[in-house]
Amino acid sequence: MSSGSPKVLIMYASYGDGHYQASKALEASFHHSGITDVALLDLMAEAHPFLNEMTKFVYMQSFKTMPLLYGWVYNATKDLQPDTSILSVLNSLGMRKLEQAITSMEPDLIIHTFPQLAMPKLLKKTGLKLPLVNIVTDFDLHGRWVHPGVDRYYVATEDLRMEVIKRGIPEDRVLASGIPLKPDFGCSSGDTEQLCRLDPAKKTILLMAGAFGVMQGIRDICEALLSGGSYQVIAVCGRNKELYRRLDQELGRHRDFHLFGYVSEIAQLMRLSHCVVTKPGGITLSESLVSRLPIFVYRPVPGQELNNALYLESKGVARIASNPEMLASQINALLLNEEQLTRVYKEIDRLRRPAAAETIVKDIIEQWFEPAPLLAGSASLMI
Repeated sequence: MSSGSPKVLIMYASYGDGHYQASKALEASFHHSGITDVALLDLMAEAHPFLNEMTKFVYMQSFKTMPLLYGWVYNATKDLQPDTSILSVLNSLGMRKLEQAITSMEPDLIIHTFPQLAMPKLLKKTGLKLPLVNIVTDFDLHGRWVHPGVDRYYVATEDLRMEVIKRGIPEDRVLASGIPLKPDFGCSSGDTEQLCRLDPAKKTILLMAGAFGVMQGIRDICEALLSGGSYQVIAVCGRNKELYRRLDQELGRHRDFHLFGYVSEIAQLMRLSHCVVTKPGGITLSESLVSRLPIFVYRPVPGQELNNALYLESKGVARIASNPEMLASQINALLLNEEQLTRVYKEIDRLRRPAAAETIVKDIIEQWFEPAPLLAGSASLMI
């Protein structure tokens, strides 16, 4: 450990937006705790920019053109052990850049919000001693996350904690903390009037296409939900400008349709809504749970997202639909049934962890940074 303020390096990846959002949530919580020397590193983007862009393109295209292949590869490699050759190769990517970053920053702790685990091999190579932390950002566990060289795991649920332990990790190294979210998801306030004006007599459905707007069938979903006149729809297209243009052209004048591109005020939009239709990434699902929103998933892509959806469906807080009519029917059946809604809210409350980022940072400080005089005057953590 350095003698001054602790230094934390958070490593993420830009496949989707979730890993970055989790990293920013942790950064904000560290700052709130008094630890301000925090750096974020997109290792693949820095070390192999061409390969990073190519694999990002393939990843995004998999949602449109080859979802079954992506799901097959994900599930076929899900139980891989850390010493297998394929994981050894994957975890070697970016080692030179990472060594440069470690030499330059001299961090006291490394956090992964994406399973690019070059650090254990680098530590073995250099003889350095640094605590390593994994924060699993899905409700499903892939073998890439599990490595005996990692000192602590933070996971979404108690079920996932037990799965990590079954993979051979000692139980005292795994904490069911929840997935870290931005600070605005931990509060109930926020200006929503400036975002859109809604009819208080109608239920509001939030439709989220993902950060890159890759969820399929959005126009058909909107038409099915708007056709009966009972609902108003908030559609968030992410960075997909073509999707935004098309929806604006075709539905923009509908009085019950409210369209957004990429927005940072997701917490406020969720506070306006009665349920969410979403692509089932781990961060968005966690945001929905913290916001106490029943979840509807439309045609999830095989792999971690389908597994996320199936897990939450098994817990009674999510429904999976394969066509717009089925989706509209599921929403009607839930929103018009107060008794069933009450049961769903009860199950949501069992799963939601609004203080995940604070819980993780508090635990890290207790594990590695205390006692530390520099923390004596810092803001206290609210759990």
